[in-house]
Amino acid sequence: MALVITEECINCDVCEPECPNEAISQGDDHYVINPSLCTECVGFFDEPQCVSVCPVECIQPDPAHPETKEQLQEKFNRLNAQ
Repeated sequence: MALVITEECINCDVCEPECPNEAISQGDDHYVINPSLCTECVGFFDEPQCVSVCPVECIQPDPAHPETKEQLQEKFNRLNAQ
C-alpha cells in the first residue's frame, strides 16, 4: 500500500531526500506522496525510509491505495525497468 503524509506534517524536509523513488514532494500545506511512485521502499530497503526519519510520525499507510508486497515489488520493477 502506498503511504500518505498526514496534516500533522511539520515540513521539516527530512523525508523528501530519503525517498529512492522521488515520490515525495512539497504540497500546498505539507509534503505529499505520489502513490503511483511509492513502493514503501520495496526493492530498495526493508522498511520505508521516510517513516524511519519522520520526527512526528505523520506518515502512514494510505487506505485509498491498498497494495500487497508483491504489487509493490511489481511497481518497483516497472519504475526501475531499463
